[in-house]
Amino acid sequence: MRTWGAAAAAGWGPTARDAALWAGMAGVGVFAHREQAYPSPVLQLVLPLLVLGVAVPAGRTRPGVAVFLANAVVASGLADPTTTTSPYLAASAVLSYLLGLRADRPAPALLLFGACAAADLALCAVLGVGAVHWFYALSYIPAALLLPWLAGRYRRARLTLVHEGWQRAHDLELRQRSVAEQARLRERTRIAADMHDSLGHELSLIALRAGALELSPTLTGQDREDLAVLRAAVSDAVGHLRDTIGVLRDGSERQEPSASSVEPVEELVARTRESGVTVHLRREGTDRALPPLVDRGAYRVVQESLTNAIKHAPGSTVRVSIARQEDRTEIRVTNSAAPTVRPVTAEPTVPPPGAGRATGHRGLTGLRERVRLLGGTLHAAPREGGFEVLATLPDQVGPKHPRSTGEPREEAEVASESALRLTAVRRSTGRRFAAALAAPVGLGLVTLVSGAYLAQQLTTCVLRPVDFAALRPGQDRGEVARLLPERQFRYVPDAVRALPALPGTDCAYYRSNGNLLDQVDLYRLCYEGSRLVAKDVLPG
Repeated sequence: MRTWGAAAAAGWGPTARDAALWAGMAGVGVFAHREQAYPSPVLQLVLPLLVLGVAVPAGRTRPGVAVFLANAVVASGLADPTTTTSPYLAASAVLSYLLGLRADRPAPALLLFGACAAADLALCAVLGVGAVHWFYALSYIPAALLLPWLAGRYRRARLTLVHEGWQRAHDLELRQRSVAEQARLRERTRIAADMHDSLGHELSLIALRAGALELSPTLTGQDREDLAVLRAAVSDAVGHLRDTIGVLRDGSERQEPSASSVEPVEELVARTRESGVTVHLRREGTDRALPPLVDRGAYRVVQESLTNAIKHAPGSTVRVSIARQEDRTEIRVTNSAAPTVRPVTAEPTVPPPGAGRATGHRGLTGLRERVRLLGGTLHAAPREGGFEVLATLPDQVGPKHPRSTGEPREEAEVASESALRLTAVRRSTGRRFAAALAAPVGLGLVTLVSGAYLAQQLTTCVLRPVDFAALRPGQDRGEVARLLPERQFRYVPDAVRALPALPGTDCAYYRSNGNLLDQVDLYRLCYEGSRLVAKDVLPG
């Protein structure tokens, strides 16, 4: 169950992201609004930000509507005769990128772009704008819509491809876990069969002895009846045990020898050696009888280790060591590295009997399960170019089963390996993407800041034509200053500065309008002392 905090984070996450996106768009709009010479707060700031405030959250469910609203905000700038650039063109590009990332089919998006372009051109025709506005509507606005949309579609396709690949890896991992679980279950079935063979043998002996006691002449009639009931109960128990284990066994298990008839390890090693494999067996400690399940477990450790050595390191030398200690038995099977050239033997190398059931990783998985259930430990790992299997089995099977060294943990205890690798790859991809994006984004920011600074310089030195017409030669400089913009135009071409002026005068230059893309006429005001003596219109 999710906590309240987790639910709140999940609910406020998209809202916070939308708020941050809108705040960035609003910041650009406010900056551009402050830098304009005579802005209209309602048309150029309040209304566009309200429209974008609706478009950003709507983009999560209807990204096409968001793009259309952003295009309407950008197109409204075409009504300004002094400039064509819109500070909300970046907002249109961002929402178009999100359209490509969120929308699945390309056809509706292309129709949307066509409708936006038709609306922009129709607005240009109705307003009767100049050539610069037509160029802006035919180039900048479509580019701000189409190019980010293509980038968003590419990003969506890549994310889909990565997701499908990792989903495939996750499915394969689950299948591998299922195979390992089946191997453990098969090993448990073999253990149950061994229990039936050993315990059934003991129960049969008990029933046989009870039957013999029935014939004793020293027993009373009641004793004989009790022994008959005991013998029948034991016989029924043997039958029930046989039926239960028979249900668990599969076809391969029925072919295995019983626990009471398992051959000694010496015979297994001898027959393996006869097949052409170099095997050395060494025993240490006192040789004593072990419980059938423990003896069977030791046999399976040696058998599986020999099988893996023959399969994965043909021609290697195998050393088997069985050390009997005070209360446990240690089995160590080590094989050397496989030779580069496989030796020629008199007879073909064949695995030990019963080795074809479960080899390799699945065989070790089942072996770990058997050793764990017996209360022992198992370690299998490469060593000095070869491989080593080390198992420790207790003399008595205890109620607790410690986890074998190197045994895979349960699925609930550890995150999926594919999920962990996916997280790592996502982080690495994010860092690389950020690094690859840093250079063009940095260049774009420098260009944007430079362009904004230049626009600020050009728009704050505009002297309105009506104010220029109101100026009269002979006026005092202080009276003239009330009609002048914040600063003079500092980027006057040399050819314009070279035009003749009255001798002994100090001249100032101003732009006649705020058009940033075209050359405009310049206004020249010349002063003699504190008096305006001349005003001229110079061609841009």
